[in-house]
Amino acid sequence: MISFGPVPSRRLGKSLGINNIIRPKVCSYSCVYCQVGKTARPSLRRQPFFEPEVIMGEVEAHLGKLSSGDEPDYLTFVSNGEPTLDINLGRSIRLLKKLNIPIALITNSSMLWDESVRDDLNQADWVSLKVDAADAGTWETVNHPAEGLTFDILMEGLTLFVRTYKGELRSETMLCKGLNDNEENLSATASIIKKLGTGKSYISIPIRPPADRGVMPPEPESLNLAWQIFSEAGIEAELLTGFEGVNTGFTGNIYEDILNITAVHPLREDALMKLLENDSTGYQVVEALIGQRLIKSVSYGGNKYFIRDYHLKS
Repeated sequence: MISFGPVPSRRLGKSLGINNIIRPKVCSYSCVYCQVGKTARPSLRRQPFFEPEVIMGEVEAHLGKLSSGDEPDYLTFVSNGEPTLDINLGRSIRLLKKLNIPIALITNSSMLWDESVRDDLNQADWVSLKVDAADAGTWETVNHPAEGLTFDILMEGLTLFVRTYKGELRSETMLCKGLNDNEENLSATASIIKKLGTGKSYISIPIRPPADRGVMPPEPESLNLAWQIFSEAGIEAELLTGFEGVNTGFTGNIYEDILNITAVHPLREDALMKLLENDSTGYQVVEALIGQRLIKSVSYGGNKYFIRDYHLKS
């Protein structure tokens, strides 16, 4: 299925996710911290995945199944990959706007050099841009971009997009210990974000199992330094360092709910148990999914998470 949740979002409240990319992952990056895992072959090619009418139909059906109080604050394109690689993205946004729920999209910013991508994103109500690094070397180490994309092209695309976008614009910087959390990179990244004028800037850390299991959150001192540097640059900075909560929406089909959420949003054990409780379902559903090799459990930061199992070689 295409839609999942709503899931609690530190940025958007209750977010009904839209996974507009086919599984497994299709992305222009293979970020070391990605909670969906490594990208087998990063790509810059836009292509069709789902017809917009199919996405619209699934989202409408999903909304109709939600319990009272689970109504989402946003419909959010957050896929198991980069949502702007979907060549039908703009058409999907236009259709979904008929539901009168704000449309959000979280992008890694890699495709903004493409005018058609900028045109598509200009239709969204809320867009978050990824800015993890301020130089080519750090960017390549953290984000592992597709062949053909350069840091200069990335920066040009960001600059062109912010000139025309009229909605709510945000930026997000994911900090990883020893990779991009030093003072030099933080100061230069803050300078880029300030010039872009993205409004609020989120400083986040890995809280779910990353693609590279050696990736760790930065030390508290580095986080404090990041916030201070961003704030002193005149940026409204907010730290995203905590767990969002356990109250995940459900549709009445626990099997599909677990599969759809874990495809793009690893479920911490306590959140999964709450989902089972809300659906009056026992743990045997989880055991069955693990037995069928559809999900698997992993540990990170002292917590157990459940993620989709695509049987991919690392």
